[in-house]
Amino acid sequence: MTGQVRTVDGRVAGRRGQATRQKLLDCLSEMLSSSPYRDVKVIDVARKAGTSPATFYQYFPDVEGAVLEIAEQMATEGAQLTSLVEGRTWVGKSGWSAAEELVDGFLEFWRRNDAILRVVDLGAAEGDKRFYKIRMKILNSVTNSLTESVKELQAKGKVDKDVSPAAMAGSLVAMLAAVASHQKGFQTWGVKQAELKPNLALLVHLGITGKKPTK
Repeated sequence: MTGQVRTVDGRVAGRRGQATRQKLLDCLSEMLSSSPYRDVKVIDVARKAGTSPATFYQYFPDVEGAVLEIAEQMATEGAQLTSLVEGRTWVGKSGWSAAEELVDGFLEFWRRNDAILRVVDLGAAEGDKRFYKIRMKILNSVTNSLTESVKELQAKGKVDKDVSPAAMAGSLVAMLAAVASHQKGFQTWGVKQAELKPNLALLVHLGITGKKPTK
């Protein structure tokens, strides 16, 4: 970890303390992958990390505080999803490549962070503004970039002026998030992962360009 890390009472944690704090977060992340969020207790996290509850409370006020820390780190990583859209051209074969890479990157990010994203979604759905802001930080990074892509295509006369760039981009990103969080569920419908990506990319391409892709 880099930068100053402080304990709950405001003291600056040393290198050893930072390592302990990160180990607690890593163990909590691992536990969220196999246990319901509400069932995770401080004593269990501390035991898994090979330390005590007292040590846990030196760095976090409670389990929720630690979960928010993990979520913030994940959201910072998620903000980099904008690189999948920025500077891309949506004309011709390049447009199909852009749609495919956006879908692939989005689904991969969700799979990699599935456990913490489920907690973020739960907190946001329950009206917790802290989790809602984290969720929007991730989605906004892609939405804003896609909005600019649609505006650029409109300026070139390649997308109908009646299309709302923000509404289209927001709808596509909401769809991507919903599909990404439901990846395992598609299997019950007989949909293979290999089939999901190209069909999702087709919807994204149609939404952004209004045209069938050139492959």
